[in-house]
Amino acid sequence: QVQLVESGGGLVQAGGSLRLSCAASGSIFSIAAMSWYRQAPGKQRELVAGMISSSGRTHYSDSAKGRFTISRDNAKNTVYLQMNSLKPEDTAVYYCNAKVGGNIWGQGTQVTVSS
Repeated sequence: QVQLVESGGGLVQAGGSLRLSCAASGSIFSIAAMSWYRQAPGKQRELVAGMISSSGRTHYSDSAKGRFTISRDNAKNTVYLQMNSLKPEDTAVYYCNAKVGGNIWGQGTQVTVSS
């Protein structure tokens, strides 16, 4: 079993930066990919960025490209999402996701960007 714990959310002004962390524990060898999703009020959950575990290959949503960076620290079993040039429309609950056959989700962390 895999467990995920996110941290790093908060309130930031537009144009600012935040770094989210997702610490994985348990059967981490079974994780095929790690991703960040977000869900704004009244909207569906959407993919923001992802990384394939074996290759380190990354992919981003159009809204995240050029502003967000997903990275990992294998020694800490942690995946990060560096978010720069934040906009009010980035306000959402951000969830860490692990692909282990099915989906494993973290508890979510709130990101609020004020204008």
